[in-house]
Amino acid sequence: MARNKHPEQTVQRILDTASRLFLERGYDKTTLQDIIDATHLSKGAIYHHFASKEAIIIAVVDRVGEAQSAMLAEVRDRKGLTGAEKLREMFRTSLRMSFQGKILHMLPFIIENPKFMTLQMQSILGKAAPDYVLPVLREGIADGSIQADHPEELSEVLLILANLWLHPIFRPSTPEQVRTRCAFFNQFTRQYGFELLDGDIIDAMAEFCRT
Repeated sequence: MARNKHPEQTVQRILDTASRLFLERGYDKTTLQDIIDATHLSKGAIYHHFASKEAIIIAVVDRVGEAQSAMLAEVRDRKGLTGAEKLREMFRTSLRMSFQGKILHMLPFIIENPKFMTLQMQSILGKAAPDYVLPVLREGIADGSIQADHPEELSEVLLILANLWLHPIFRPSTPEQVRTRCAFFNQFTRQYGFELLDGDIIDAMAEFCRT
């Protein structure tokens, strides 16, 4: 059998196709055979790169995470904003991305997968908090737009609350319950000199509960 000279392109092809199928049909209704048929690759070619459908979806979610990381880095390094303004932009943009349908159809499987939840916590505590949110908190403390005595701990709490506690997919809720939690979240952050949730984000969360 001829050796694949462009393995990166093959992986990209598999992930692009799987992403489309997962979004169109949902994770549960997409089979590995569907991905094989749609990519026009052999079963051996698929298994050479991914051991299972689960491995494919984790790679798809990782790719979405990489796009979010690039966005966070751009906001962190942006000039002309206070630390509080950068933090608001980070959270608003990240939450908007979360509710644009990129992975919502995959989430029912993801949240029941202990491996993914472990990876999510590792990503929050090992990368997102120290690499993106913490530097912005410290910048805000230095410029006076944020008041916090424990920025490292605050960076972790903000992300855990926003990514797990606030997100309706992790805790089925009514729109009214979501709005109440969002109001509490803004009240919580107000003591540090900022609010992170605007009306558009809150409306998107509430609408998700209805659908």
